[in-house]
Amino acid sequence: MVVQGIRKVTAGQNGVGAFILQCKRLDFHYCDWAGSSKGMNSFIRNHLQKFASANPSIEISISPRPNRHPVIRGHYINGREKAICVRNLEPNQVLKKAELLRDASGEKLKSVKKPVKSINESVRGVWSPYHGGGMHV
Repeated sequence: MVVQGIRKVTAGQNGVGAFILQCKRLDFHYCDWAGSSKGMNSFIRNHLQKFASANPSIEISISPRPNRHPVIRGHYINGREKAICVRNLEPNQVLKKAELLRDASGEKLKSVKKPVKSINESVRGVWSPYHGGGMHV
């Protein structure tokens, strides 16, 4: 009797093993005549199409916002949103802010007091090369 392995085609596991971008929509708000929107207007005319084609999973909307500073607002799959004011920025700086919102998770920023979290604290404490009885050979 010959033993053979069972062939199985890989099945999707509801996103497990695949990267899902957390940002679902970016809104670009600008003013037509204000000087603080100069960089945003240039970004929309010259760079936004390339950015949108490089990120097809993100919905992009553009809307005028008269008499206000330009803002990029990111909407995330967890229901939160983040906004960044891009007044008086150059087009390449606006692109960096858009990439920052695209790559963000949508979670609140948390202050990290202790970088390592553990259930059990170390009995020896934190290791340091400046403590101890010298080098042992």
